[in-house]
Amino acid sequence: MPLAFALQLSFVVTPMSPPPERTIANPGKIFLLPNLMTAGNLIFGFLAVLKIIDATFQRDTREENWQHTYLVSIYCILAACVFDLLDGRLARLGGKESPFGREFDSLADVVSFGVAPALLLFKVVLHNIPHQVGWLIAGFYLVCGALRLARFNIASTYNLGTGTRDFTGFPIPAAAGVISSITLLIISNYDTEEQLQAGYADVCLAGLMVFLSFMMFSKFEYPSFKGFNVRTQFSLPKFVALVLLLLLTAVYHTWMPAVLFVSYLLYGFFRPFLSRAMRREIEDEEEEEDASANPSTPPQRES
Repeated sequence: MPLAFALQLSFVVTPMSPPPERTIANPGKIFLLPNLMTAGNLIFGFLAVLKIIDATFQRDTREENWQHTYLVSIYCILAACVFDLLDGRLARLGGKESPFGREFDSLADVVSFGVAPALLLFKVVLHNIPHQVGWLIAGFYLVCGALRLARFNIASTYNLGTGTRDFTGFPIPAAAGVISSITLLIISNYDTEEQLQAGYADVCLAGLMVFLSFMMFSKFEYPSFKGFNVRTQFSLPKFVALVLLLLLTAVYHTWMPAVLFVSYLLYGFFRPFLSRAMRREIEDEEEEEDASANPSTPPQRES
């Protein structure tokens, strides 16, 4: 009894250690260009949600252009990915990263890369899965995405990085890109909802969404490419390859986004087996040098 009382007393009077303090200059300052890009990300995510609702109504009322409206919603999600890529680049290029920008970026990401892809997949195929399993899968993806963003913000705020500037786990913008680009590929190749069901697209996309939910919390490391900006220098072969890639994406816009996002997903599995020199060649040498100069600083935005 005295031992139990002593243990209880020590539990009550022992204070919890506070989180490490950080000195942040002007934490509420709003920088124009990076946060305008984040606002564009949020607006396109909201437009995607509106278009998904419109497309579902058109499909249920047997209108002819419901597929086109779904495609517009997917392009809105992909446009949000582009704006999410630009906001971080502009912030780092001008040295304008701020706590406000990080939190604003995460809130926009929840809408554009959490709510919009989950609603898209549910309205396109998951609603056909019986016993309410479809909305559970979509909700599971949304919760995992929000939890990942919260964990990422904590790591950025208190410098709880992994010693590199890489992402640990699959980033949520890339997960939304995988989902939306594959859905774009599927809708472009099916004319009716009956063909979608006959092709087992619902089962495949449901499994993909669950897989990506777990991948966001995996231990696989993905390059952030945060050293890639307007001042990055390229050799002539790499520049030609990049131009060719952009041209292919513009011409074959129905399947090239899926190729790019799935390639990034698979790269995390093969990356540990690549040599250090090959990884530098694929990713960016300047980024790795910056990380070694300040190894405790994780990426400030998931973009």
